[in-house]
Amino acid sequence: MRPEPTGIRCALEGRTMQPECVVSVAPVPAPEQAISEVLLSLIGQRSYDLWFRQKTRLAVEHDELVVYAASPFLLSWLQKQHRAPLAQAARTILGAAARLKFDVDANLAAAMRPAQAQPPARETCSGALAQAEPAMEAPPRTASVPMAAATAVRNGRRFSDLADFVIGPNSALAMTAIGQVGEGGAAAAGSLFIYGPVGSGKSHLLEGLYRELRRKQPDWQVLFLSSEQFTNYFTQAYREHTLPAFRQRFRMVDALLVDDVDFLDAKRVVQEEFLHTFQQLESRGKLLVACGDRHPRLLSKVSEELKTRFLSGMVCRLELPDFETRQRIAAGKARRMNADFSPEVLSYVASRFTTSVRELEGALHCLAVYRRMTGKRVGTGAARTVLGDLERDCLRVVRIADIERAVCDLFGLDAGDLKSPCRARSVSEPRMLAMYLARRHTRAAYSEIGAYFGGRNHATVISADRKVKKWLSQGAELRIASQKWRLAEVLETLEQQVLAG
Repeated sequence: MRPEPTGIRCALEGRTMQPECVVSVAPVPAPEQAISEVLLSLIGQRSYDLWFRQKTRLAVEHDELVVYAASPFLLSWLQKQHRAPLAQAARTILGAAARLKFDVDANLAAAMRPAQAQPPARETCSGALAQAEPAMEAPPRTASVPMAAATAVRNGRRFSDLADFVIGPNSALAMTAIGQVGEGGAAAAGSLFIYGPVGSGKSHLLEGLYRELRRKQPDWQVLFLSSEQFTNYFTQAYREHTLPAFRQRFRMVDALLVDDVDFLDAKRVVQEEFLHTFQQLESRGKLLVACGDRHPRLLSKVSEELKTRFLSGMVCRLELPDFETRQRIAAGKARRMNADFSPEVLSYVASRFTTSVRELEGALHCLAVYRRMTGKRVGTGAARTVLGDLERDCLRVVRIADIERAVCDLFGLDAGDLKSPCRARSVSEPRMLAMYLARRHTRAAYSEIGAYFGGRNHATVISADRKVKKWLSQGAELRIASQKWRLAEVLETLEQQVLAG
């Protein structure tokens, strides 16, 4: 029998299409499925069944293909033997700018365990890798299911939860701003800049915001990365002539979350690209949240236009937690570590480690290991011994030259300016701050400090020390460039730079 004419044949023969002549259009496959089909054609059915089927999971994020394997061994094998066909399949479906990444998915390994009781397949390699397992397909990107669990371990990274952030008087404003942004909607449009010292919880808030947005705004495209990653992506796109794909990826999102923007210092070309990305998001009413160690005005090697963009939104300072907040942080972290520490030990750790929450957490890990090693409950005496040894190993000697360099960098001065006879306020005030910090953080005598800063006598250093203390007690402000800053904040910034080395 002659087959029924298709819609195409009807058109060629000049006849009017009848209902039976309609061409049926197959649904467009998901990019992961399309990549799997191309990969199958490249490596063959036998290799695909042996190494990929039900043992790996493919996930596509913009122009990046992530290959999740069930075990580190399988991951290493795929990287060595099948990187080229995977990259070719990704470029075929995602375009020339496609990138490839490998990671281990513990869920795949867990799914393989029930199948280990089944008889092995005829083609085996390294035992259970060739056995039959249940299919583990990645959920569609447009699924309406809650995304918190799926994004908590995205690309092998565990994202912090806002529920675990301990709010104190020094972090309440920043937490409120993050909570408002996390609600999404029209109120979220614009920018938010959070700054504070290292270890104060900036990354925790940013990661928690990422999870909240993915959970409460499942239709949003939310992108989280560090400014170093932004720089690397831009450099790669520039080198490979794929800047249009790069810009499409970063400028068409609903929310862009960028950590450690201090990395953009002195990178003029990258700053220009980031500025245009910022402007594009702003013009579309989208959200940009950034974190840094310093106030935008103190980013001395960032363009003025980019600084003003940061300042056009909400700027929040995140300070180090006070003693009571550190106690609650230590108790919460010990509870999550299943470590049985007495309240006295937690109070001791909270009082000893004041400059960084990360250091506080590291101290608790040390005590937990000591507890497992000795089998005894850790008391205050043992905590002093263990943590005292740790602190002695990390002791850093501050030199006057370190303080001089930090002051010059902040105020935009040359080293010779602080030693010159100049008495202009733009030089004399930074010089007095340097003398005050030298007296506080070094063992140098007044006469040594005066001699270092231009051969001045000890009376000059004593006077500078007293003046700075008086300004601090009065809550005085200091002018840097065209802005006024609280003297206490300026000194805190200088001390962080000096102690960080």
